[in-house]
Amino acid sequence: MTVRYDRFDLPRAPAAPAAASAGLGDLPEWDLSALYSGPDAPEVSADVGRAQTDSAAFAAAHKGKLAGLLDSPVGGAALARVIREYEEIQELMGRVMSYAGLLYSGDTSDPKRAKFYGDTSEKLTAASSQLLFFELELNRIDDAALDAALADPELGHYRPWIEDVRKEKPHQLEDRVEELFLEKSITGRGAFNRLFDETMSGLRFTVEGEELSIEQTLHLMQEPDEAKRKVAAEALGKTFKDNLRLFTLITNTLAKDKEISDRWRGFEDIADSRHLSNRVEREVVDALVEAVHTAYPRLSHRYYALKAKWMGKDKIAYYDRNAPLPNAATRLVGWDEARETVLTAYGRFSPEMAAIAKRFFDESWIDAPTRPGKSPGAFAHPTVPSAHPFVLLNYMGRTRDVMTLAHELGHGVHQVLAGPNGALMAPTPLTLAETASVFGEMLTFRSLLDGAKTPAERRTMLASKVEDMINTVVRQIAFYTFEREIHTARKSGELTSEQICDIWLKVQGDSLGPAIEFGPGYETFWTYIPHFIHSPFYVYAYAFGDCLVNSLYGVYEKAEPGFQDKYFALLKAGGTKHHSELLAPFGLDATDPAFWQIGLNMIEGMIAELEAMEA
Repeated sequence: MTVRYDRFDLPRAPAAPAAASAGLGDLPEWDLSALYSGPDAPEVSADVGRAQTDSAAFAAAHKGKLAGLLDSPVGGAALARVIREYEEIQELMGRVMSYAGLLYSGDTSDPKRAKFYGDTSEKLTAASSQLLFFELELNRIDDAALDAALADPELGHYRPWIEDVRKEKPHQLEDRVEELFLEKSITGRGAFNRLFDETMSGLRFTVEGEELSIEQTLHLMQEPDEAKRKVAAEALGKTFKDNLRLFTLITNTLAKDKEISDRWRGFEDIADSRHLSNRVEREVVDALVEAVHTAYPRLSHRYYALKAKWMGKDKIAYYDRNAPLPNAATRLVGWDEARETVLTAYGRFSPEMAAIAKRFFDESWIDAPTRPGKSPGAFAHPTVPSAHPFVLLNYMGRTRDVMTLAHELGHGVHQVLAGPNGALMAPTPLTLAETASVFGEMLTFRSLLDGAKTPAERRTMLASKVEDMINTVVRQIAFYTFEREIHTARKSGELTSEQICDIWLKVQGDSLGPAIEFGPGYETFWTYIPHFIHSPFYVYAYAFGDCLVNSLYGVYEKAEPGFQDKYFALLKAGGTKHHSELLAPFGLDATDPAFWQIGLNMIEGMIAELEAMEA
């Protein structure tokens, strides 16, 4: 039921006309009827009611009785039937909540959608509280008895899920406390998440007398005209500063909320709960972070010094960081061209992969236009296995938007392939969830690079990819470092806006290097990062995924026999295997510190090629 933020539209009648945007062609809007025909559809209220009734019946039938099931010679099969019943309820609630979330994301400023989303969340949270006992009670079953029961093939099917549930055992609380945590989440973390979303979607930024949304304003930061970039950056800084007290309150509240939860659950480190949910060891993440920190000088510092040279400056302003290269050819990429670019790149790797991605276009699984109130950024939402994923974009025709399309379709393909594992085992830990998305980006980039007609075009493409990789690896690890400092400092008391801004500037300075000049206003740019709000410490998963994919792609380039089959097996596994099991067939081991250097070396090699072009 969790909506993953990655980078929620009223349902439409079949064959509704696509939205047009100047120069981009017809941009598609998704058709949510695979879930429900509308928020007022009788099926919605019926399914919410069924979820409430089924949850209560499940508790009445099974609470306090799980261990007793295993006293029977066929106890394994009996427990498997109870798990299937539980999975069906999770699937049902996931369908309703996915629909409410996707509907809301289409226009978070619409009071009707917001009320529908809020009311649905409350009702399903209440229903979920009836189910809380199940995993808690499952973890109180004697290990030897459960291990013996897992010999039954029916129960053995759920072994990966059961083993994951058992990993949560040391951090689970008494049933009534868990119920309180769940119910209070609506008025606690959930409320502040919603406040952030609605505030951010409602903000307007005044640029040359025009009121723009955050997506439109951020888009200007990549304009060829430096004056436009500067005006947009100043507009962002001014509006963020005007709302700084609110974002400071949200940050302080959520950091304290997490500290309370971690303390009650006995997590030692502020990021341990994220590591547990990601099924990755703290030592592995620490090794990744240390490797990236050490690589700052030879990656970001080195590249931005080169970019400053290209721009004829000793230093470049923060708003020039993602600026196009001087004299670089820039053009709008229409939707049809973007579609064909990605599908062709996917098809060269695997026709099956392209065929799955094509369904997103043909069957209206994508919402591409920018609209007032629409959630910013982009994501792929898996919904539930009985339906299909949906992709949200804010497509504006940049080459980076084509890469974002490739990224989110990678997620979508992964989610389709993992779906047969069922509602309990289809979800993939965030560290591996980024694998298919970043791999899809890499396939698309390499296809475009191979088609470069001139050295100047190749340089432009390489520089754009290096910037994307720096944003994915260096910047996300810097975000993770920022979060660690904020959550650590919050343990000693509330942080002022000035303290948070100072931490932001320090971390950004360390990561981006001396060639970047931070002007007034940039100290507030931490305010708009949604991952800090919705998914604390999520961000390292991007760097994990990028470095992992760089290593995978290196294996692919060596024409490793059967690579495609191994890759599809990785995606189809969903959440049924640990990262060590999934990487072993490729000869890769994320616990080896040298593993991370493979991915970082690929970025460094691209920077070296760019430097050589200047010689």
